[in-house]
Amino acid sequence: MSVICIFTIMNKPLAERLRPTTLADYISQEHLVGEKGSLTHQIKQGIIPSLILWGPPGTGKTTLANIIAKESERPFYSLSAINSGVKDIREVIESAKKNTGLFTTKNPILFIDEIHRFSKSQQDSLLNAVEKGIITLIGATTENPSFEVIPALLSRCQVYVLNHFTKDDLLALLDNAIKNDSILASKNITITENEALLRVSGGDGRKLLNTFELIVNNTEGDDIEITNKLVLNTVQQNTVLYDKTGEQHYDIVSAFIKSIRGSDPNGAVYWLARMIEGGEDPKFIARRLLILASEDIGNANPTALIMANNCFQAVTTIGFPESRIILSQCVIYLATSAKSNASYMAINKAQQTVKQTGNLTIPLALRNAPTKLMKELGYGEQYKYSHDYANNFVPQEFLPKELSGTVFFKPNNNARENTQREFLKNRWKEKYGY
Repeated sequence: MSVICIFTIMNKPLAERLRPTTLADYISQEHLVGEKGSLTHQIKQGIIPSLILWGPPGTGKTTLANIIAKESERPFYSLSAINSGVKDIREVIESAKKNTGLFTTKNPILFIDEIHRFSKSQQDSLLNAVEKGIITLIGATTENPSFEVIPALLSRCQVYVLNHFTKDDLLALLDNAIKNDSILASKNITITENEALLRVSGGDGRKLLNTFELIVNNTEGDDIEITNKLVLNTVQQNTVLYDKTGEQHYDIVSAFIKSIRGSDPNGAVYWLARMIEGGEDPKFIARRLLILASEDIGNANPTALIMANNCFQAVTTIGFPESRIILSQCVIYLATSAKSNASYMAINKAQQTVKQTGNLTIPLALRNAPTKLMKELGYGEQYKYSHDYANNFVPQEFLPKELSGTVFFKPNNNARENTQREFLKNRWKEKYGY
């Protein structure tokens, strides 16, 4: 291999060399840019709304933004939230104003990578330009925009979700690299085993290609056979213990949640430590605890949700390293709490019933009657005001007649929900069978 080729590899990674420039070359995300993709028609027509591309690393967000700009023939500005501030945003907006005049109807695109890293004031500085159409904003984020993008900006953007590459997508990327990269094409590369290579990638296309290049560059000769053993031997020194976006991330989170659900504080704290040492976002951990507090504990201990919410607020304010103590306290509390999934099962069953039965008629007694006509039609007429009766209760129908007697909530066997069962039995034994 020539010196020039060596320096080319070092200075421009394989993933960058193979970055697609047209939709025809873009692999994956069929739901967005496939033949019937939600963005395909808009790109072809050049009618691009401000949008947020939300997805894991290495799924083509930056590439897609560049392709959108190119195929819609718009000026393209790019900023990274890591090293840009309000001053940089204002400079781009002023430049965009100068480039948008009487002779062009296509406003420039401003692409902001990792937009979730922008502060509220930085995001605020985009609002006016986005609303007036001075720029079309395309933001890329690996974090949930509902939590990381301010509501005012989020309401002005469409959110499009990018998925991890599938196995077929990843194999297509490898095939394209072997055939079309000028450096790799000079070698005789065969892939006889691909499981380890795909597993190491974690669905990240960029990581797959750069790992593949690492293996090729560390293998002597021009005849290279890619096997699972070769992959693992080559990358073992480069593989992190905890990948925040890869397969192991989800496995560790799963072990963490299952340990708490299984009432094992020791296992729970261990997996918490694995996430902390791996650099996980404390807010991500706290959000998972919020969900668990309701899904797996619920009314067996209502205080669990309060604890989890306070934990989330605290770690949001404090951050690492001190928030590790708060997370540990909350994890141990949830792990040693009584458990119940009754609320979770109740809403699942209710939603399934709604999907199966559609929009059933609301009983007249339960309807609101703000006008004279509605009152004349009988809205609310037979409703019985519970506080007018003994113990603030009177039996009446609260479900559509087609669902009368359907039980969604079934209390589990724990102290608090046994109390709830007795409460319901005293009132609804005849109707619901509690």
